[in-house]
Amino acid sequence: MREFSVPPVAVIGDSATLTDPVWDNAAEAPDAIQFARRVGGEWQDVTCAQFRDEVVALARGLIAAGVEAGDRVGLMSRTRYEWTLIDYAIWAAGAVTVPIYETSSAEQVAWILSDSRAVACFVETDAHRAIVAQVRDQFPAMTHLWQITAQGEDRSLRGPQSQAGYTARRGAIDELVADGTAIPAEEVEQRRHAIGADDTATIIYTSGTTGRPKGCVLTHRNLYFDIANAIPKLQSLFREGASTLLFLPLAHSFARIIQAGCVQARARMGHAADVKNLVADLQSFQPTFILSVPRVFEKVYNTAQQKAQADGKGAIFRRAEQVAIGYSESLDKGGPGLVLRAQHGLFNKLVYGKLRAALGGRCASAISGGAPLGTRLAHFYRGIGLDVREGYGLTETSPVVAANFDDGVRIGTVGRPLPGTTVRIADDGEVLVLGDQVFKEYWNQPSATAEAIDADGWFHTGDLGELDDDGFLRITGRKKELIVTAGGKNVAPAVLEDRVRGHVLVSQCMVVGDRQPFIAALVTIDEDSLPAWKAENDKPADATVADLREDDQLRVTVQEAINYANQAVSKAEAIKSFRILPRDFTEATGELTPSLKVKRNVVMKEYADEIAAIYGG
Repeated sequence: MREFSVPPVAVIGDSATLTDPVWDNAAEAPDAIQFARRVGGEWQDVTCAQFRDEVVALARGLIAAGVEAGDRVGLMSRTRYEWTLIDYAIWAAGAVTVPIYETSSAEQVAWILSDSRAVACFVETDAHRAIVAQVRDQFPAMTHLWQITAQGEDRSLRGPQSQAGYTARRGAIDELVADGTAIPAEEVEQRRHAIGADDTATIIYTSGTTGRPKGCVLTHRNLYFDIANAIPKLQSLFREGASTLLFLPLAHSFARIIQAGCVQARARMGHAADVKNLVADLQSFQPTFILSVPRVFEKVYNTAQQKAQADGKGAIFRRAEQVAIGYSESLDKGGPGLVLRAQHGLFNKLVYGKLRAALGGRCASAISGGAPLGTRLAHFYRGIGLDVREGYGLTETSPVVAANFDDGVRIGTVGRPLPGTTVRIADDGEVLVLGDQVFKEYWNQPSATAEAIDADGWFHTGDLGELDDDGFLRITGRKKELIVTAGGKNVAPAVLEDRVRGHVLVSQCMVVGDRQPFIAALVTIDEDSLPAWKAENDKPADATVADLREDDQLRVTVQEAINYANQAVSKAEAIKSFRILPRDFTEATGELTPSLKVKRNVVMKEYADEIAAIYGG
């Protein structure tokens, strides 16, 4: 099948904006709980009416500060309640939010704020403020820098900078709210209603695996259409009494659309700013669903497996894993038999319940996006009682294109198209998308926009995929990452990389071999898994990956992952050789994007000698 279309279940009016649900909720269910924020270590609920009032108060402050309709306002912070509050206040003032990852470098910050011509920027910490101050001469249009936190001293941004018309603020939300009392609340209503569905809501700069980030211009219609058509098909998640703890960066469109969904569905949402405390936060918040990227689900599984091994229960865990996968697979084949049900019930008490308890005890569902989860891991989680649904999308599609909705789940696929969306597979295998969630344009880049969206409105995703007879989409790789060997064989690296990365000892895998005689791979070791492996294999506790990368036992272990990956492809596509790298890829060293995608061009350049050594160069 080359094309599959699903009719919409929600249509967005021309006057609708993302702030409408906030006002509707406050009017229809003022006492319903919308958010929970950390106050003194405890969760404090925020009602729908309270959130609307806080949004209005902050929007009045923005207007008092001179923010005009259509102005761009930067937002650089970790995921926290204030991120969401600021986002909606910017919209209520008729302005445009420009998210910036809190891990961004000074160069990246300078590019985003200058390219978007932001007039103001919110930062979270002293360190963020210092980064912006370091490059502030590159975006002279910006006149306000507001800091969310009130810790530290502000002296670095006083004196001459303030005299130049560049103001710095500490504890800025309270100060803006105080300043905003001079602005009538009616002014916010006028601003809010003066914009419509086709006005810009946000410009999200894609972190990208190559080149300088491009600003994706998303309208209120784009985001509103996306979530309004998703919620009716995901009632298992967005049901009455639903709650989620958000820990992915809100600067990413994946977390951002869940934020909009929670507001739309009045689901209780909390924010986990520090992932180091995530387990404790999950247990205290007790969400009913979560969203994450595959790497997190892999780490949870690997940690549980290693703990069982260290406690002398490795055999029990392996058997529990087999039963969980078998139980899940049986759900697609008529249901489990009596013996399998009995085994599943036993391991539910011994193993599965403890894994679910780590997520707070109430979590029954999850959304996984950003990269393929892998069939085995998806079956494992469903088998232990956590229904992990895969979906697919890009920043340019607001982001949802397809998902495994309640009315049709097929593990190993990213589901069917979102209602109101048509997915087409081009002759070269590229996935094309048509729907109201497709972005408006790349900011200031008309040629790039024309290249991405053709004359008929089809967005060219750059991903390769397949549609089955029932409309389920399977992503098979990236068009630009397709490897062509010296023998002319086309190889999509994703299927190999995902399988290798699923091994407990592997962190990252990047397949190489373009214009080479065979396929090879660069592999990094998971630093959290290494200590247990060293103990089991009598290696020195202080030995590093760099020390062990040529160790025969380590290579045999990694070869197991390679062998598993090779089972999914033909001999011509199989990995024939690999190199273990001396350290892992990280965002800080430039090899990973904030959403944990490998920047292939960076790795190719950084490890050119390693690749050359594979091929005898």
